[in-house]
Amino acid sequence: MNSVPPLPRWLGLAGLLPQWAILLALLIGPEDWRPAMQALGWAYGALIFSFLGGLWWGIAASRHARGKAVPHWLWCVSVVPSLLALLTFLPFIWTGDWQGAMLAALGIFILASLLIDRLMPRYGAPPWWMRLRLPLSIGLGMATILLGIL
Repeated sequence: MNSVPPLPRWLGLAGLLPQWAILLALLIGPEDWRPAMQALGWAYGALIFSFLGGLWWGIAASRHARGKAVPHWLWCVSVVPSLLALLTFLPFIWTGDWQGAMLAALGIFILASLLIDRLMPRYGAPPWWMRLRLPLSIGLGMATILLGIL
């Protein structure tokens, strides 16, 4: 992590705090907080997961702007996080209740995003990209999974 510039490192790590604070509130708060904490945890996880897709889109757009070829899969995969996040919201719409399995699925999707992240330096992400993405995706993914299974 020391090779990651300080500002992205600290802002990235600070971005983990809300999800872990939500998890802590779920664990130590009263039982009637559970639906609100799960809803808030889903919203934050989905927001950051969608933001990650936006980062991939930005990498593709930057590469294109420099006149370099952008593989079609990179454009396509950039919209997948938002669509998967929406998919995990559908059971709530139909049942009106938070489904722990959907929170866990969102967390798994966040962890799986590392498979795409590891390719990003080939397309213009900075060399330190994975040193930042690894702890951030693991931290957010695990907290989101725990919100779903606890």
